[in-house]
Amino acid sequence: MGIDLGLKRADGKTVERWAWAAVVANTVIILTGGLVRLTGSGLGCPTWPKCTDESFVPHSELGLHGLIEFGNRMLTYVLIAVVVATFVAVWRWSGTSRGLRRLAALIALGVPFQGVIGGITVLTDLNPWIVALHLILSLVLVSASVLLLVRVRGGATTAYPQRTRQLVVLTYVVLWIAIYLGTIVTGSGPHAGDDDARRNGLDPQVMSHVHAFSVYALVGLTLLCCWVLRHTAARTIAIALLVAELAQGVVGFVQYFTDLPIALVTVHLFGAALLAGVGTRLLIEIVSSRSSAGTSTPADVSA
Repeated sequence: MGIDLGLKRADGKTVERWAWAAVVANTVIILTGGLVRLTGSGLGCPTWPKCTDESFVPHSELGLHGLIEFGNRMLTYVLIAVVVATFVAVWRWSGTSRGLRRLAALIALGVPFQGVIGGITVLTDLNPWIVALHLILSLVLVSASVLLLVRVRGGATTAYPQRTRQLVVLTYVVLWIAIYLGTIVTGSGPHAGDDDARRNGLDPQVMSHVHAFSVYALVGLTLLCCWVLRHTAARTIAIALLVAELAQGVVGFVQYFTDLPIALVTVHLFGAALLAGVGTRLLIEIVSSRSSAGTSTPADVSA
């Protein structure tokens, strides 16, 4: 008797649960990938796709680092199973659409592609620019999974004026700039993933200040979003984004002044995934709404 994954006759609730699973799984793989780097296990399996030239699995000489790196590789297959199941659920759902199927397919294909990028990081001896791309792609998959979840649950019905939509888009762009600058800071810092891995050659103190300025801009724009959206249904999402940014900023400052302890860097990684998810949620709420250009609504910037 086969295992019932809830996919035989997928309903809206089943599809929503699988979409949530995709969000969670893509976030977890970010944390486990961070653990690989933070424990210096990035080359625990020194080659790819095999762990060593002779074996797909680590041997005792590779020690704990080999087990950690190999474990992260194995979790990729769990993630693939989740996103494939999500795709099947979307495909078999009576309320699906061509756009939803395409989005679910892109997420399902994105995970093995991300695995290939992970392999390239190993083959390039943890090149910091490739490592940064590896993280960014994982965060994109988190955002795409959030987009799928929101579309499955139903789109926005509130109309927002063009200026409000432009403000939220700008905020979202700055959010991703801040995230990317954070990866550059990481690439210049001490957590290389291996003792012999090279860094990007940039001054970590200078890049930390550049990253901080982008965060200040992001917080300022998000405050403006909270003000503009104060009389709308989207205000809760905007406030949640602001709270996440402030918490992430506090963690960032503390880790900077405490020499980047592993526990705080892990929390910071989770914060990046949270920011990407909540920021995407706000963008979808505003941009996917009906345009109300030329009309007066509570969401208007001039309110």
